[in-house]
Amino acid sequence: MGIPAALANLAVDLFASVLAPPRCAACDAPVARLAAFCPPCASTVETAHDDCRGEALAAFVYGGAIAQAIVRVKYEARPDLARPLGDLLYRALASHAASFRGAVVVVPVPLHASRLAERGFNQSALLARRLARHLDAPFAPLALARRRDTPKQADLDRGARLANVAGAFRARQPLRVRDRSVLLVDDVCTTGATLEACARALVDAGSGSVVTAVLARA
Repeated sequence: MGIPAALANLAVDLFASVLAPPRCAACDAPVARLAAFCPPCASTVETAHDDCRGEALAAFVYGGAIAQAIVRVKYEARPDLARPLGDLLYRALASHAASFRGAVVVVPVPLHASRLAERGFNQSALLARRLARHLDAPFAPLALARRRDTPKQADLDRGARLANVAGAFRARQPLRVRDRSVLLVDDVCTTGATLEACARALVDAGSGSVVTAVLARA
């Protein structure tokens, strides 16, 4: 009889913590196992009590240690920090886990190929993989593709953001999502424009329903 997946995953995490003792995702101070942040950094984390634009399930407000950790992942080449952040996302969405578990395929918001080559990883895919692992759900990192390398959304208003990403995504693997419920995962939601465009592409590919989850809302 094989080892249950949950126990196997726990054993892997314990072994990893022995090889590389955990450190704060925001400042690198030593932390206890399963803790993402040291106490001073944790005090700056604000739980999101509402969704992003009424669409995405958001775990935290973008700011403090959460913002610092996300910046470190994306711009300081720290993909390792996606592990504790993905665990945080799962725990924050625990009340919804029963409806997700085993009933969905987990899909990340994709990067364009040129940006993926530049960064070396897709931070949303790392978060999504961790979430899929906790949910024991199928993970489909290539289900969606970005057709074009759209300008960064940061300096655009909602209308411009919607226009910027309109038609920017397509289903690369439609059979992975057809007639399936999809949990769409991203790191940050600001206006929800990117998530809406991805969800539209998934529905056009035949997905039964799309629920979105993000680590933080700006």
